[in-house]
Amino acid sequence: MTPIVVREYARLTTDDSIETSLDRACIPQSAFDWLCRLSAGFRTNGASLLHLENRQWLRLDNFVGIVETPCGTLLEILPKHTEASGEAAIEASRKLLIKMLEVALDLPARTTEKTHIQTYRHPLLEWVMKEFVLALDHLLKRGLRFDYRRVEEEQRYLRGRLDMNKQLRQPPGRAHIFNIRHDLFLADRPENRLLKSALMRICGLTQEADTWRLSHELAGLVAEIPDSQNIAADFRQWRSDRLMAHYQPVRPWCELVLGQHMPLAMRGKTHGISLLFPMEKLFERYVEVKLRQRLPAQYTLKAQAASQSLCIHQDKNLFQLRPDFLIQSRQKTVLVLDTKWKLLSAADSENKYGLSQSDFYQMFAYGHNYLPGEGDMILIYPKTENFPETLQPFKFSEKLRLWVTPFDLEKGEMHWPNDIKASLFNPLRIAG
Repeated sequence: MTPIVVREYARLTTDDSIETSLDRACIPQSAFDWLCRLSAGFRTNGASLLHLENRQWLRLDNFVGIVETPCGTLLEILPKHTEASGEAAIEASRKLLIKMLEVALDLPARTTEKTHIQTYRHPLLEWVMKEFVLALDHLLKRGLRFDYRRVEEEQRYLRGRLDMNKQLRQPPGRAHIFNIRHDLFLADRPENRLLKSALMRICGLTQEADTWRLSHELAGLVAEIPDSQNIAADFRQWRSDRLMAHYQPVRPWCELVLGQHMPLAMRGKTHGISLLFPMEKLFERYVEVKLRQRLPAQYTLKAQAASQSLCIHQDKNLFQLRPDFLIQSRQKTVLVLDTKWKLLSAADSENKYGLSQSDFYQMFAYGHNYLPGEGDMILIYPKTENFPETLQPFKFSEKLRLWVTPFDLEKGEMHWPNDIKASLFNPLRIAG
């Protein structure tokens, strides 16, 4: 089925007379009602998938990915990192989402087809299914892991060991039946059951010819392996020792196909495969990975620090402060960083560039607790045509400054303020 492609904060309706675009689309009434029920489940878990407007429109929140309704409607939600629309914008957004997912979820990239992201134009779901079957094909060529499984049964012949306790309790008319124990060398183990379950799901969903052909070929090779009856339990039993090292590249793809990366409210409530990710968390994780790769060796990046609180009441810390990142040197905090997935406009100074006052209050609290009121902090936003360079610093005091800087999603690089860049990346100047 061809998916309905929209992006974050798009509006959905059942009115088929509207002009569709990336920001609004028409969906069937059954899909509309199901999304309303799904949204209620999200709210009970503290998340927000969409908002109901006048009982005729649904406005999506900042989740991205793909979701399939029980009626078969496939909804693909792309990141809103630009105001552009059209096929070129769809391809650019899909390419960006795939790139961020590979980095944030640590998905293994294949070295045989380095251009597959640039040339792959199928929806996100087909990309996931294609990568899984290719990884599984490579695994099967190396060979599945088998394991011994103890079997206790009654037979008319001897095999393995005779269970004397049970045999002595046999009634006279069953003296010819032997109670035996023996071991079978089988592929029935948690990892293989999960791979079989994911593969069979793909066989029934994929619409790409190459993926359909390869998935059905592989299905014949794993036909004797039973499906997983408890996916969560089998994932907990997935071994990662030396003998299972060649299974590791396929595991992230298997988790995606079987829904282990999805929000809790989505599991078990969809007809097919659904993959939804909160965009602010995806952006935060993407920035974290790229910062770790480029940060000089004398510094460490600490994510989700929680050592400080806003106040103390009756000798108890209240309102824990959790900045996204701390850059430290010799156990001393050098920088406080926080990511925000929001489009800014450097030319719109009258509306404060689109910045949120609550974010500034938050950073003010971080500065006085993690930097004792003296130092630099950075708010990181995605780089766009309207926000290409770092803004002038915002001064809380003469000693405490806040920088608002863009992060280049395509290159995976942050535009460091000049003062901070000179301090961090100059080998002759080591902080601390």
